[in-house]
Amino acid sequence: VQLQASGGGLVQAGGSLRLSCVASGSILSIKTWGWYRQAPGKQREVVATITSSGTINYADSVKDRFTISRDNAENTVYLQMNSLKSADTAVYYCNAVRLRPGMRNDYWGQGTQVTVSS
Repeated sequence: VQLQASGGGLVQAGGSLRLSCVASGSILSIKTWGWYRQAPGKQREVVATITSSGTINYADSVKDRFTISRDNAENTVYLQMNSLKSADTAVYYCNAVRLRPGMRNDYWGQGTQVTVSS
């Protein structure tokens, strides 16, 4: 599985960005898609996830501001980010999880920088 993330950039506080993650390879077996982020000096944290059955979860810090979605025809996962805050500044990574009996495989995109200026 290969993941290609894009859509980051510099935006003012209160603005919006949409991140895209295009997947290729053996994606039919992927159970969960997600977006994570890592700010300078901090650990990587989950932002939002969506399962193959459509179950969605968000970090409390982004609820009601961010929306994760998936376009199966385009093999793409999106993260719409609205009302951005300086605290959202981070490198954002897309993630895909394959589950098999007794085994979990995580796949990561290359990361895209989001910078929110106050």
